[in-house]
Amino acid sequence: LAILILFIFLCGFLNLFVGSASAKWGLMASIFVPMFMLLGYHPSVTQMCFRIGDAASDPITPAYAYFGMCKKYDKNFGFGTLISNMLPYSAMFFLLYILQFIVWYILKLPMGPGASFMM
Repeated sequence: LAILILFIFLCGFLNLFVGSASAKWGLMASIFVPMFMLLGYHPSVTQMCFRIGDAASDPITPAYAYFGMCKKYDKNFGFGTLISNMLPYSAMFFLLYILQFIVWYILKLPMGPGASFMM
């Protein structure tokens, strides 16, 4: 469980530097999917951890999609304003998503049709 949570934080940290989710997944999947499969986890678990890290850190990334709209309505709006306003939301998203993942992990719920938690 600890390594999966660390992977979530790695994805969130990498999101600050690479804006495209598909580019990040292309970089990380070839390494982490086989690694977690060797540990016995289904590839969908790796995808879920990636999506948690990516989604929770999206509001504080410099490539945030709505940054341009904010600048349109508030001329003094900058990256500092964006990060200071969105950091509490992002932190709560991380906390709630990870707690939900821990419950999912403990109960070993299936990830979807035909995709169990473990291989």
